Amino acid sequence: MLRSLFSGISGLRSHQTMLDVTGNNIANVNTTGFKSSQTQFQDTLSQVVQNAGAPQAGNGGTNPAQVGLGVRVAGITTNFTQGASQMTGRSTDMMIQGDGFFVVRKGPETYYTRAGSFDFDSTGQMVLPGEGALVQGWAAVNGVVDTNGPLTDLRVPAGALMAAVATTSATYEGNLDAAAANGTVLNRTIDIYDATGAARELELTFTKSATGWTVEGIDGATTTGAQAMTFAADGSLTTPTSLTVGGTTVDISALTGFSGLDTVKAKTQDGQAAGTLLSFALGADGTITGSFSNGLKQTVGKLALGSFTNPAGLEKAGGSLFRTGVNSGDAQVGAAGTGGRGSLAGGALEMSNVDLSSEFTSLIIAQRGFQANSRVITTSDEVLQELVNLKR
Repeated sequence: MLRSLFSGISGLRSHQTMLDVTGNNIANVNTTGFKSSQTQFQDTLSQVVQNAGAPQAGNGGTNPAQVGLGVRVAGITTNFTQGASQMTGRSTDMMIQGDGFFVVRKGPETYYTRAGSFDFDSTGQMVLPGEGALVQGWAAVNGVVDTNGPLTDLRVPAGALMAAVATTSATYEGNLDAAAANGTVLNRTIDIYDATGAARELELTFTKSATGWTVEGIDGATTTGAQAMTFAADGSLTTPTSLTVGGTTVDISALTGFSGLDTVKAKTQDGQAAGTLLSFALGADGTITGSFSNGLKQTVGKLALGSFTNPAGLEKAGGSLFRTGVNSGDAQVGAAGTGGRGSLAGGALEMSNVDLSSEFTSLIIAQRGFQANSRVITTSDEVLQELVNLKR
């Protein structure tokens, strides 16, 4: 008689746990990056009333007779399926499409999260709002990111400076009209920079004479003097292929000398003025590219993602954070899109993966299971009452 009472009590406890888990899932239906949990039951030990018997001569075998002693919670597993995406338009909102976790640091401990609603503090550090955990990644040095280096606190400070770079080379391309009239003069200029970022004008002057084209480079007070240009039969330039104008090497090897076309122009130069960071954008591989006031773009950092052999082994640490557990395996940290890690999308967030229809169904199942087990206790009590009444 007492066995049924204790079985009913175990059922109440287990279904109460199921109600707690389901209620927590429903409460976090709109929590960014939340992963729902499911409760798994298993039966407890069974009491053997009669042991099994093996077949013998003239007698068949008998099966064991056992009475179960109730139910217990076998485990509460986390469902890491992808949640729906929500477009926000905020440049600091980031979503992982696929597997992986953002890596954040809070004090001395490293955590992992799927919630990519980031913000900046007063020093330009990228943080999780509410928690203040620092987002981890790799800082760029002169636009180059070394993903083999150690993780650092990712910083994208507003007004970050892009240093000036002196121009050392420039390139011209296009065609000089071989049939142009004698005395035709073409001036093509391009802005170049010194080590402080001050701009000056580099000009190439092309002059057509009876003997062909000549080129002269002028950089302020510095001039190369006119040099005769010669072209091969196929129209390609043979000499000169480059000029040195005031310390800048000008590549003109791409110029051609066909008739009827006049398309010569300045193409590129490798210098730049100094600039400050105005905005940034996130690439699918986690690269953060800044747009600077000098009109240029440069990589300022890259987000790190971590992956696990067994994500279900992670421990929930609150604040949509996870920490490594003894059964999760060590984090495999790397760039997005590599090593089984998903890609990133900027201006979007991953919503909770809670399925309300499934959770309400689980709520009904847990409620009915609780009621049924309470009925077992009530019935057992009524039978015990009948036994007590036998003495009357």
